[in-house]
Amino acid sequence: MIRINVASVWVDDQARALDFYTGKLGFIKKTDVPTGDARWLTVVSPAVPDGVELLLEPDGHPASKQLKEALVADGIPFTQFAVDDVYAEHERLTGLGVVFTQAPTDFGPVVTAVLDDTCGNLIQLVTMT
Repeated sequence: MIRINVASVWVDDQARALDFYTGKLGFIKKTDVPTGDARWLTVVSPAVPDGVELLLEPDGHPASKQLKEALVADGIPFTQFAVDDVYAEHERLTGLGVVFTQAPTDFGPVVTAVLDDTCGNLIQLVTMT
């Protein structure tokens, strides 16, 4: 059986990304290994510390930067994270200074909000209703 082990989000600054993803979003650092000029740097949800790791991957390849810029320009999130209550998470994160490009919006079966991760990505939060 195939399962997801690591997913990536391209970031323009690994240190800033680690600070945001742990300090604001509440993930915990799982792996931090030097790899030349960068690091193999992953975070996980404290709710599932042995679950899927999110790799904070440097966006050094020109294609990754172009894709990120195009997605942001079109308002398209790079990835999505599940939360128990989008409204409460929006309020908590806004209080921490996180900028949202879409306030919580009820689409019937889901409520979503979109935030700026400060590292070149839009991230969607979702609650299934």
